[in-house]
Amino acid sequence: MFQFWTRLYRKYAADLNGGPGGMENPGYGSGSLDALRRPGDDDDDDDELVDIAEATLDFSAADDVPPLGSGGYEEYSGGGGGRAAGMNGTGPSKLVDPLEDPLPGVGTYEDFNTIDWVREKSKDRDRHREITNKSRQSTVALLHSVSDAFSGWLLMLLVGLKTGALAGGIDIAAHWLTDLKGGVCLVGFWFNHEHCCWKSNETTFQERDSCPQWKTWAELITGTPEGAFAYIVNYLMYIFWALLFAFLAVTLVRAFAPYACGSGIPEIKTILSGFIIRGYLGKWTLIIKTITLVLAVSSGLSLGKEGPLVHVACCCANILCHLFPKYRKNEAKRREVLSAAAAVGVSVAFGAPIGGVLFSLEEVSYYFPLKTLWRSFFAALVAAFTLRSINPFGNSRLVLFYVEFHAPWHLVELGPFILLGIFGGLWGALFIKANIAWCRRRKSTRLGHYPVMEVLLVAAVTALIAFPNSYTRMSGAELISELFNDCSLLDSSQLCGYKQPTNTSETSVGNSLADRPAGEGLYTALWQLALALIFKMLITVITFGMKVPSGLFIPSMAVGAITGRLLGVGMEQLAYYNHDWFIFKGWCSPGADCITPGLYAMVGAAACLGGVTRMTVSLVVIMFELTGGLEYIVPLMAATMTSKWVADAFGREGIYEAHIRLNGYPFLEPKEEFDHSSLAVDVMRPRRSDPALALLTQEGMTVGEVETLVESTHYSGFPVVVSQESQRLVGFVLRRDLLISIDNARKRQEGVVSASQVVFTEHAPSQAADAPPPLRLRGIMDLSPFTVTDHTPMDITVDIFRKLGLRQCLVTHNGRLLGIITKKDILKHMAQIANRDPDSILFN
Repeated sequence: MFQFWTRLYRKYAADLNGGPGGMENPGYGSGSLDALRRPGDDDDDDDELVDIAEATLDFSAADDVPPLGSGGYEEYSGGGGGRAAGMNGTGPSKLVDPLEDPLPGVGTYEDFNTIDWVREKSKDRDRHREITNKSRQSTVALLHSVSDAFSGWLLMLLVGLKTGALAGGIDIAAHWLTDLKGGVCLVGFWFNHEHCCWKSNETTFQERDSCPQWKTWAELITGTPEGAFAYIVNYLMYIFWALLFAFLAVTLVRAFAPYACGSGIPEIKTILSGFIIRGYLGKWTLIIKTITLVLAVSSGLSLGKEGPLVHVACCCANILCHLFPKYRKNEAKRREVLSAAAAVGVSVAFGAPIGGVLFSLEEVSYYFPLKTLWRSFFAALVAAFTLRSINPFGNSRLVLFYVEFHAPWHLVELGPFILLGIFGGLWGALFIKANIAWCRRRKSTRLGHYPVMEVLLVAAVTALIAFPNSYTRMSGAELISELFNDCSLLDSSQLCGYKQPTNTSETSVGNSLADRPAGEGLYTALWQLALALIFKMLITVITFGMKVPSGLFIPSMAVGAITGRLLGVGMEQLAYYNHDWFIFKGWCSPGADCITPGLYAMVGAAACLGGVTRMTVSLVVIMFELTGGLEYIVPLMAATMTSKWVADAFGREGIYEAHIRLNGYPFLEPKEEFDHSSLAVDVMRPRRSDPALALLTQEGMTVGEVETLVESTHYSGFPVVVSQESQRLVGFVLRRDLLISIDNARKRQEGVVSASQVVFTEHAPSQAADAPPPLRLRGIMDLSPFTVTDHTPMDITVDIFRKLGLRQCLVTHNGRLLGIITKKDILKHMAQIANRDPDSILFN
């Protein structure tokens, strides 16, 4: 940003003086723009900015920077005449007032800072009021008003189309690369295994996964598909492709877009709360995340693509926002679009548009007005329709795991469903603690310095252990689909390896199969599932948080689905051998289909995902949209609520909130209650041991004194008072706006020097005839800053910050300014109350 302003200044100086060597104004403070740079790391002020290692890229940072007015400074110079002439002495001099002449850059925000929600909403109301007033004056203005109102719906349409198309491409590419680890299609290498065998006339029902057109790597290299040597070849090729995909993913992320790693949902939540992270939603992040997400999922690592798809959708929305000035120039309006984009991401991830809207409302959004709800629903609908048109799963269905359970559930089964909820809550609490401990170890040790080596090591271990077990070798989505499956009569899956009953009349009841005794194939599958459960639980803890795109939905659901299937088969066998027990009497007679193991897998998946994320309503809706199992809402609700209650007993933070706290983002959790009896005076700065509060007076200070004050501190803003003696509050000025206004005045207003007076009053004070002209900055001052008295309880202050999205709040006593409370002060205070390190809050 500093280089951007420097280039504009040099261009403008050259235009004024006829060449690049023009003279600067007398008394120009060369350090004024330097103060815009990141402050020193040794400072511990409230509003310090701390950089993220490897987090800012020159080519991506510009993606999120709001445009600073069309034409740069030229629009103020009139192409070399007009105001520029006045500055060169050939015309009358004019006082520059930011209220009358908006300056480029005023009202924008620095990186790693929080937006002012109140100011942004006020700007949008003023803009809308101006458009409405003009619409009554002419037909052209009326058409402009209509297009402005329609622009939000058009933007949602574009976001839905773009995200749906990208999600379809990601699904198809990931399926193809996953199958590439096992073999290749001779008809066309771009076909995955299923598509390769579609048109084959030599495929049998029992061996529908094998056809002459699809060759394993052992067949291509050794010429034989069976034998120990063929198995070793397939094993080595599987490891080779897994390492290659993982290496490409982590290398691309590290080289081009460090922000493309991880899930993205913790950062999306923080951004939606008003935080600025330049480049996180930029075009380079979108390109690299889309490519590396396919590679990471295909490598076989224990991660999913559903969480990162929310990040991809928000990147699409942020880039498309630049086409519409209403959203490009207003950070609060842009966040309304990002909230809708989060719903779109879940919609295309699971084929669940309604669940996506509820997910955005419940889990990620900070500000969600009613019109955002409608637009989210529309965008999710468009995205789901686009994905359905692409048909990436090849089954003509939108949902990812479609199931058809023929037997109803019974009241007695609520007991096992609640047990699955308890397991999900325990697993969620354990996973969060273990994963955060591992991520903290990664950040604080040398392990974090070698991300490529870490990813390759985890990928190698995952591939080495996963290949011998068919349930860990397959992708997470395939595994969950297999576990959700209800066995049919001709099903060849090992999970359907039951013994055939001797009485053929009891084989089926209606459309469903009767309960049968477990056979050898089923026992083998259960052992493999038990080993897969242990492996998934351990490896997911290490995998989530590495420097590759990694989602948590599918691994969490896989853990729960395995547990649920194991419990379901156990209940099925218990009912088969003991239908005379009192718990089975009356509803489970011999030859009946009493227990559906696939239903237990579905309930277990919801319970574990709920325990990790603490989702409730949106999770239940996503699950029944995902599977089509509308009649199983009650079991899903019982397991989800139980998992949340159990997990909350060990800590109220979900995995995303825990990662927000780990990274030190300034996020005020709306669900967290503040029950301490402290007052505003206990939290405000300055404290008794601190230096006096840095203030500006409404008149009497010179440009040089203001620049010295700004350069000697690292605060993001300064209160304006009547005088140093009275300290009656007048308003509040942001540091960035102050520096940009002074710098522009030096260049554009003749005679502004370090001795010029800075005035924040409506009328400039009288001064001597030979005095330099004053600099009026009333236009950049917030005349109605939020204030509380020194005896305001902190629980009320915290609610004000949450519900209004404040950056800071001034503390007064009988109208006299005492101090200031920032969001960072509140977070530090809450951390101290919870016995956590207050210095873990890195940003403001």
